[in-house]
Amino acid sequence: MQRIGLTGGIAAGKSVAARRLAELGAVVIDSDVLAREAVAPGSAGLDAVVEEFGPSVLTPDGSLDRAALASVVFTDPAARARLDAIVHPIVRRLSAEREAASAVADPGAVVVHDIPLLVETGQADAFHVLVVVHAPAVLRVERLVRLRGMDRAAAEARVAAQASDDERLAVADVVLDGAGSDENLRAQVDVLWDRLAAERADELAAEKP
Repeated sequence: MQRIGLTGGIAAGKSVAARRLAELGAVVIDSDVLAREAVAPGSAGLDAVVEEFGPSVLTPDGSLDRAALASVVFTDPAARARLDAIVHPIVRRLSAEREAASAVADPGAVVVHDIPLLVETGQADAFHVLVVVHAPAVLRVERLVRLRGMDRAAAEARVAAQASDDERLAVADVVLDGAGSDENLRAQVDVLWDRLAAERADELAAEKP
C-alpha cells in the first residue's frame, strides 16, 4: 500500500487535486470530513467542544455552529489550540480506521490522506510521499474573497492561521502548482499518478526472487 499525504493552504486547489486522485483510483481519506464526523451531534467530540467553548457554539437544533466557532478560534491562537487538542486525536483515530479498512480491501491501494493542517500537526514525515498543492498566499486571499464571498480581513486571518507557504514547501516531496486553472492542476495530478504507478511497478519487480 502506498500512503500519500496531500496538503495545501486554504484555496490553493487541494480539493481539485484530491478529487482527481479519487477519479484515478486512489482511496482519499478527507480529514475535513472526519473532523465533521468527530463533532457530529451526539458525539463525545461535540460534548467536549461545548464544554470548552460554551453553548454559544451550538445551533438551535443542537449541532455545531461552525461559523460561531470559527469566529472564536481563527482570531485566537490559544482557542484554536484548545479546539485542535479535542478534534485532532479523534480525526487521527478515524483516519487510521479508514486506512486499515482500505488495506484489508486492497493491499495494493494508493491511500491519500487529504489533510489541510498536515504540516501544522507535525505529520510531514508520516507518508511515503508528501504532496503540496501550492498557490501564493496573496492569491489564496483573493480567491476566498472573490469565490467564497469572505470578508477580506477574515480571509487574511484564515490564511495567516495556517502554515506559511515556505513551511509547506520545505517538507514537500512533490509540489503541484495550484495558481492556474483547475484543468492545469488535474493534468499535473495525472502526471503524478503515472509516476506513482511506475514506482510501484519497480518496487514489485524488485521484490520478485
